[in-house]
Amino acid sequence: MRLFGQLVVGPAGAGKSSYCAEIVQHCQTIGRSVFVVNLDPAAEHFDYPVALDVRDLINLTDVIEGGAYGPNGGLVFCMEYLLENISWLHDQISNQFVEDDYILFDCPGQIELYTHLNIMRRIVDEFQQMDMRMCGVYLLDSQFIEDMPKFFAGVLSAMSVMVQLEIPHVNVLTKVDKLGRAAKSAEFERFLDFNASDLMGDTRTYNPKLQHLNRALATVIDEHSLVQFVPLNVRDKSSIARVMFIIDNSIQYGEDLDIDPRFVRKEVDAACDV
Repeated sequence: MRLFGQLVVGPAGAGKSSYCAEIVQHCQTIGRSVFVVNLDPAAEHFDYPVALDVRDLINLTDVIEGGAYGPNGGLVFCMEYLLENISWLHDQISNQFVEDDYILFDCPGQIELYTHLNIMRRIVDEFQQMDMRMCGVYLLDSQFIEDMPKFFAGVLSAMSVMVQLEIPHVNVLTKVDKLGRAAKSAEFERFLDFNASDLMGDTRTYNPKLQHLNRALATVIDEHSLVQFVPLNVRDKSSIARVMFIIDNSIQYGEDLDIDPRFVRKEVDAACDV
């Protein structure tokens, strides 16, 4: 059964759940079907209809109340438990979705799950065995651009997630609507398709002990050209459409589907109107 999916990841506070809610609303507006699966055992509430919830299997609150783990260790335990019981998730997906359904997976914000551990990679492998075309969508708060060390920490995390998951990957700068006029400036454009060495500037302004490390990291980013960002302004429907258009292309969604041409025209027109 072929399915399509976005694995929505990123650090806590990046706007993953808000992103899913906006994508659902956008798709409803244009008459497109999309579903959301919650893979975060720590989630408390949703602004979108949940088609499938991992908390029906295991809940972080229950794990913490058991007394053996704190929040971070408990979340790792939950995800390992999900992996050990992956047949549950497989059965739920098989029973609730049909051929060519499009699913957003709202994932936990603990970045170690993607960069240091292989839990999410193994879950992605299970999805691919189900014939699911997946795209990793890494979200980073656009306000990080106001703090260069934080921005480059986000860039390095994005690189690590992309390398670890080994699936098509799109990086999105969220909350662009909160930047105001700054989002339309040439300075902001520099952060989308950037030169790390230029953005980092004079490394002497950083900790002197880390000058060589900073230069080396900037060189790795520039030489491999691995990280670019797509801006997302949730108040601009064309911005949302453009993000979806890029992700859909990465997983070849719609290439061999019988899709209403009016829907395609809406998506393409909105994606190009930026």
